Amino acid sequence: MCSQSIVGSSALKRGNTAVVVGAQWGDEGKGKIVDVLSENFNVVARYAGGHNAGHTVIIGGKKFILQLIPCGVLREDCRSVIGNGVVLDPIAFLKEVDGLKQTGLDVTGRLFVSNRAQVILPYHRMIELATENAPGRVKIGTTSRGIGPAYEDKMKRGGLRVIDLLDSKLLRTHIENACREKNTIAHALFNTEPLDPDKIYDEYSRAAERVAPFVADTALLLNDAIAAGESVMFEGAQGTMLDIDHGTYPFVTSSSATSGGAVTGTGVAPNAIRSVIGVTKAYCTRVGEGPFPSEIKDAIGDTLRARGNEYGAVTGRPRRCGWVDLPLLRYATSINGIDWMVVTKLDVLDTLEEIPVCVGYRVGGKVSDKRIPASAGSFEKVECIYETMPGWKTSTVGVKDFVKLPQKAQDYMKYLEEKTRARVGMISTGPDRDQTIFLDEFAAAFRAHEMSAKRA
Repeated sequence: MCSQSIVGSSALKRGNTAVVVGAQWGDEGKGKIVDVLSENFNVVARYAGGHNAGHTVIIGGKKFILQLIPCGVLREDCRSVIGNGVVLDPIAFLKEVDGLKQTGLDVTGRLFVSNRAQVILPYHRMIELATENAPGRVKIGTTSRGIGPAYEDKMKRGGLRVIDLLDSKLLRTHIENACREKNTIAHALFNTEPLDPDKIYDEYSRAAERVAPFVADTALLLNDAIAAGESVMFEGAQGTMLDIDHGTYPFVTSSSATSGGAVTGTGVAPNAIRSVIGVTKAYCTRVGEGPFPSEIKDAIGDTLRARGNEYGAVTGRPRRCGWVDLPLLRYATSINGIDWMVVTKLDVLDTLEEIPVCVGYRVGGKVSDKRIPASAGSFEKVECIYETMPGWKTSTVGVKDFVKLPQKAQDYMKYLEEKTRARVGMISTGPDRDQTIFLDEFAAAFRAHEMSAKRA
């Protein structure tokens, strides 16, 4: 690990393509990382999820909470893209655009929405809320914002896409047919009051007029940008362990949260992406239901929650806190092809005397440091095997140079790097944009990618 930090816009050069992905159960601090790195990218593209994903960015003490819009929008010279893999609630989108305008950020001409993205409508929320609260159902812990049902309609080829939202005749027909179907199902199964298709049409046809200027063929936009040598960053939502295929199913989200989702969720080719950056906290959190082997169920967990302000940016729900889980991080590194690891919230651990780290699992008497259970039931039976690292008992808040960290904090970073086999490239020492350590090798790797691209 290199010990010299790099601060400023010279840290990374133009011409890179990278995916930023969560290496845990989401909420790793990807918003801040994307914001910090976006200074060096021409385009930031969101590729999955909906307005259930909250990214909090703090700039000079001012807080921005983004749900649908990529964090790159906070840089005036950066274009932002909502890709086809996202499910878009037009009302939530416009509310977010209006909120940004009120802060003085005009996104006109630099924010684009895929014409192929699926649209969330009120009946999606109705179905999700009713299903989640149905008697006898195992609660997943959804945000009840219609995300899952919108993806269900997409996969059964009954959804409405953004391009269809702009066709008023098609929109009316679709809403009438969908309400007829959804109202019947919801009333029969959950005794839910029916939705009024005329009211929905009036609201969403007005919204469509305001959404229209943002709509573009974003796959073409992104591929043209890459072909022209521009730098593009792909922004994930949630985290690896919430991925619909590779996470702790069924306690997962409804989309591909891993780096592979960047390809299907934006329309770029796999070989166009040169780097994958994984984001992990210096500890671990999870919001909602589902297995969490390294969860802390005593007062230390409460301390981490308080120090880390571990409450959902979208829902406000308290996050469950635990220790770093190395089998999980190695799995995330493998599944995503993570080149670089970014460690966030190091400062949250400043007061601890010692820091346990889960180094392996014991399941049914068998020990493994690599294999991740495929079923939630097996995950619940996992017993963590811990090693303990010494704490540093010194403030790291706002430290910007690796060598200025306490030696034991440096050792902890080196330990995580060694055990995950992914190089640590950045460390966050506070919520603000400027409270960040850059490592020289991280910058050098991006320059190397740029040179390689030029030689090609």
